[in-house]
Order: sequence, then structure tokens, then C-alpha cells
Amino acid sequence: MNSELRNELASKRCVNLPKGSPALPSEEVKRLLEAVPDWKLSGKGIEREYKLSSYLAGVKLFSRLAEIADREDHHPDALIRWRRVKLSLWTHTADGLSENDFILAAKFENAFEEFMRDD
Repeated sequence: MNSELRNELASKRCVNLPKGSPALPSEEVKRLLEAVPDWKLSGKGIEREYKLSSYLAGVKLFSRLAEIADREDHHPDALIRWRRVKLSLWTHTADGLSENDFILAAKFENAFEEFMRDD
């Protein structure tokens, strides 16, 4: 994992991108994935499944992540299951991945690590 890149991404804010904005080139996607290695390419976006100790822990984690997403005005698709939370990110206005997706993924990773320390 490239923790320096992850910290750099997590310190940024998501920006509104107009419809028709270009998606990131594949080389840039590969580079940014190094910052969030638990996130994997899936279709036009990236996804990650968090494993937790209980259903309620998953709901609590998602609540924390939802607050971050709302502050950034960039929202994941989410599925909460027993002891699992699966998130998918992609930028609709770019019809693919943008830096916003990696900014949010980095913020989510930091929040997850903090959540697991607190839990």
C-alpha cells in the first residue's frame, strides 16, 4: 500500500464534475489503486467489502461512512449484510472513475481503521 498517496488523497475534497467529464486513464487508476489496495475494479468503478463482527457493527460503520460521503457530496452504492458492508464507487458524470472515487475510498479506509480501533 502507498500510505503517502492515501494520506494525500484523504486530505483532498471531492469536487463537482460536469456531465461529460473524462474518466481517469487506466494508468492513473492503477496508480491510485495502490493507495487503497482493498478496493478492486468492478465494471466502471471500484468496490470494497468490509467484514465486521456483527450486523449492528456494519450498520454503525456505514453510518460513519455515510456522514463522510454526505460531507463530500459523493455517495457510494451500498449493501449492508450480516457482518458485511459492500460499497461501490464511480462517478456518474464521468461515466467511470474520477479522482473523487479515490478520495472517498481513502477517507473510508481511514474511517474504517479508526472504527476498528474504537470497536
